[in-house]
Amino acid sequence: METSVFDRIRVNLLAKRHSLAEWLRSTPARTRQIRLGPTAEPALRAHLNKLDTAIAEIEEGTLGRCQVCHEYVDPELLEMDYTASVCLDHFSDDERRLLEADLELAQKVQKALLPQHAPTIPGLELAIFSRPAQIVGGDYFDFFHFADDSHGLAIADVAGHGMSASLLMASLQTALRTLVPTTDSPVEVLQHLNRFFVHNVHFTTFVTLFLACFDPATQTLTYGNAGHNPPLLYCRQENGGDSINWLQPTGAAIGLVEEFKIGTETATLAHGDILLLYTDGVTEAMNAGEDQFGRERLAALVHQAAELPAKELVQAIRQEVQAFTEGEALADDTTIVVAKVNGAG
Repeated sequence: METSVFDRIRVNLLAKRHSLAEWLRSTPARTRQIRLGPTAEPALRAHLNKLDTAIAEIEEGTLGRCQVCHEYVDPELLEMDYTASVCLDHFSDDERRLLEADLELAQKVQKALLPQHAPTIPGLELAIFSRPAQIVGGDYFDFFHFADDSHGLAIADVAGHGMSASLLMASLQTALRTLVPTTDSPVEVLQHLNRFFVHNVHFTTFVTLFLACFDPATQTLTYGNAGHNPPLLYCRQENGGDSINWLQPTGAAIGLVEEFKIGTETATLAHGDILLLYTDGVTEAMNAGEDQFGRERLAALVHQAAELPAKELVQAIRQEVQAFTEGEALADDTTIVVAKVNGAG
């Protein structure tokens, strides 16, 4: 195999390892816990160890050697999965089908992105705000139709900022738009995404992603949360005592750990309930005293402004964050998506 291929892989693996190690070193424990979800931190260290092993194998000249014939595996396969150690000719039928699906996805990811638009979802009133901290950003939100015609909602955040984060998010958008229509399971999509990203040498960071499907007929929300900031679910009670629930991560962020496991959760919504999706540009916005806006302020604001239409609620959150930071430019990309239930409960 050409030396240039290994040089490129080595550079990308070193960048990926540095990115993950720096995140582990500098990120507060509470944020690490959110990004990892129910996954233990050793799973991330196992991922770092896997990267160390691959980097060492490049230096030894053993990376990509087929365990069967001892020739080098196909370069395209190795760049997609740096742990690949069996030539295509030795794959089983099931392994070949899985690889073909990933290769097809990789080709579609290269295509230009489709225009983004907010749909009309029966039973939901939607409002959105998104602004990058720089010219381009790593925040992402989108809407889809799953195979069973339920409505998909996604919000994601690439670790990092600027053009590199934006390019990865563009790839994520295309991947989601390719995968979601083929299944009715958010978790199945998240599993496929992680398999595609985790060992791909072109992706040197990780992505937090909340993906849900909403069935207007039953007003049921089914979701998986891959290490994303817990969305806020405000539930109105007819006799008072309205509640705030946080949709906690059900798995680690995409591309963050070696062994990826993610669970499914469901919530039944009713008239007046509010689903608030956001990125950390909201809760981690800082004032002059370096205090963060935080989830508690966000929850209190939603509770106070729950009667507002979705668009006005988004505006109220923006104004409150701006007042808290005293008009300072936001240091992180900021996205807010409000879905207010206006159907029968």
